[in-house]
Amino acid sequence: MEKKPTARASRAASEEKSAPAKKAAAGKAAAPAGGAAAKKAPDKKAPEKPDKKPPGKAPGNKAPAKKATARKTAVKKTIARKTTAKTTAKATAKATAKATAAASAPAVDRAAALVKKAPPAKKPLVAPKKATAAVKAAAVKTVVNPAQDESRTALVRRARRINRELAEVFPYAHPELDFDNPFQLVVATVLSAQTTDLRVNQTTPALFAKYPTPEDLAAANPEEVEEILRPCGFFRAKTRSVMGLSRVLVQEFGGEVPGRLEDLVKLPGVGRKTAFVVLGNAFGRPGITVDTHFQRLVRRWRWTGETDPDKIEAAVGALFPKSDWTDLSHHVIWHGRRICHARKPACGACPIAPLCPAYGEGETDPEKARKLLKYEKGGLPGQRLKPPQAYLDAGGRPAAPLGAG
Repeated sequence: MEKKPTARASRAASEEKSAPAKKAAAGKAAAPAGGAAAKKAPDKKAPEKPDKKPPGKAPGNKAPAKKATARKTAVKKTIARKTTAKTTAKATAKATAKATAAASAPAVDRAAALVKKAPPAKKPLVAPKKATAAVKAAAVKTVVNPAQDESRTALVRRARRINRELAEVFPYAHPELDFDNPFQLVVATVLSAQTTDLRVNQTTPALFAKYPTPEDLAAANPEEVEEILRPCGFFRAKTRSVMGLSRVLVQEFGGEVPGRLEDLVKLPGVGRKTAFVVLGNAFGRPGITVDTHFQRLVRRWRWTGETDPDKIEAAVGALFPKSDWTDLSHHVIWHGRRICHARKPACGACPIAPLCPAYGEGETDPEKARKLLKYEKGGLPGQRLKPPQAYLDAGGRPAAPLGAG
């Protein structure tokens, strides 16, 4: 007869049957926990595979890990793409900004350079009131500053206008060497080299009183002539010149001064300048006297840029009719001696200031400029001991003899 199982045996049997299920459940619960532990602590022995792992459980354990890794990789890629996009956008913006700045930089730099390099604005020079009043045709008070490329026609008009204005200022202009005949004029002109006409005029009275003709001077004692001419400077060389030209006049021209340029330049000490002085003032034949004053002024006025006297003579002569040459020489020389000085021109008292491109090189204040004037303009005597009556009528005074005062 079979024995019925007791209650205790039934419970044991049921526990044995349910044990595998509980183990399986425990295994399932332990598997995720083990995966999380492996992720948090990679240094532990998680990578080692258990020897007695149920064969059916491994695939189930790896699938969730792979999905999580894939999701994280996708997130990382998305973040990377966004970051790359932002970086690219920023780089593009910077490059665009740099390109714009580079494009605008030259203009800005040029503008800045112009602002830095540009000199401070100067007030336009204004011609003195008296000078402007003296030049009646000058409607504009500001000084004319002709361009370097001034046309030939404009140059001729300006040059002739200057000469007309100077003729009004110096209507009594004349040669400032005392002479009574061509012989005295040629001798005085030779002596005027490297000295003033005033000094020559103070010296020649004694010379001509003792040697009135070429024959007398040619036969003179050189030492006596040197003593007379000592105040003129370079007296030995000048003695040789005046005695030599006297001998040539006696030997070749019968004691008379020739009236032709080609003959005058044959005389010792006589060049083109001296010849034109003699021709224009003793024979009435037009000529341009290119002395130091004439050379200085025509360059200041930009009539010519030449420095050689012969070339200056040709350049200036082409601007005027031949009949104006002698008076033109007097006007320019007188203006250079009285107003437009070499070192300190009296610009503030200059009657042709509105026409002068060099205005402002000298004193522009009218009061200070008037103090720089010489001869009759400054209240001083002229250079001649025996000036023409027109000069005296205009208020000029004769110079004092040598040794006076």
